[in-house]
Amino acid sequence: MKAQKRYKRTKVGSYPYLSVIFSTTLALFLLGLFGMLLINTNKLVDYIQENLEMQVYLNSNVTENQASSLQSKLREKDFVLHRGDSAIMGFISKEEAAEDLIAQTGEDFLTFLGDNPLRDAITFKIAIESQDSSQLKSIKEELEAMPEVYEVTYIESMAQVINKNRTKIAIALAVGAVLLLFTISTLINNTIRLALFSQRFLIRSMQLVGATQGFIIRPFITRASLYGLISGLLAGGLLAILLTYALRALPELELVQDQEKTLFLFGALLLVGIFIALFSTLYAVRKYLKMSLDELY
Repeated sequence: MKAQKRYKRTKVGSYPYLSVIFSTTLALFLLGLFGMLLINTNKLVDYIQENLEMQVYLNSNVTENQASSLQSKLREKDFVLHRGDSAIMGFISKEEAAEDLIAQTGEDFLTFLGDNPLRDAITFKIAIESQDSSQLKSIKEELEAMPEVYEVTYIESMAQVINKNRTKIAIALAVGAVLLLFTISTLINNTIRLALFSQRFLIRSMQLVGATQGFIIRPFITRASLYGLISGLLAGGLLAILLTYALRALPELELVQDQEKTLFLFGALLLVGIFIALFSTLYAVRKYLKMSLDELY
């Protein structure tokens, strides 16, 4: 019997998909890592700002009713942080302050001094929009002018550092995100163009038999969308695994997690993967459609 020669059939739009998916997944994973860094950095800064506290120490002769009345006045102030209708405020009596200090130091200073020199204090979180250095000084002066107030304190250096560096951090991260997105887009685009190089003669053959551009491009677009979707899902899965491991190793990271923005990031990775794959494929196929036979070689 005569041996039959077998020809390998080449499907339209079929190209080395494993390398494309691997490269696209890796690129999207790096983009996702940077996105998570950006989200968590903003959340961390917000968390620090939301916990910036001011302590209002009262005069020794202030009665319980006067302290309660002062708290009611402060609840109405715009510079006090509110969550819903509730002001984030607390009251620490001098007895409670003494107990905390004894527990921390292990020494009973009350026995040694014979009296409690500490003062009752009202504490409240400062609203983020009131954390400008000049505003904080104005708030401090306003409160210390009240007859019930002995002294007002807050961590001034922390407020200054946050206000000074937040804009710089935001600009640096934004520039980094743009550069990374450009680099990753270029990487995915070059990978797909190299993969489509093996299809250039098949594209020309279809042109020669009268196939329209839309008919030729359609299967490439379909596969590119699928590969972009798969890459986005894989990148999102890898990020989810990494995030789960990080939260188990450092439970404190939960404080700076923004689940809503993280889910949005995962969705954005899918869209970016599909969009870049579609754009790169469309650009490459159209380029080969316009080439002459000599240029294809």
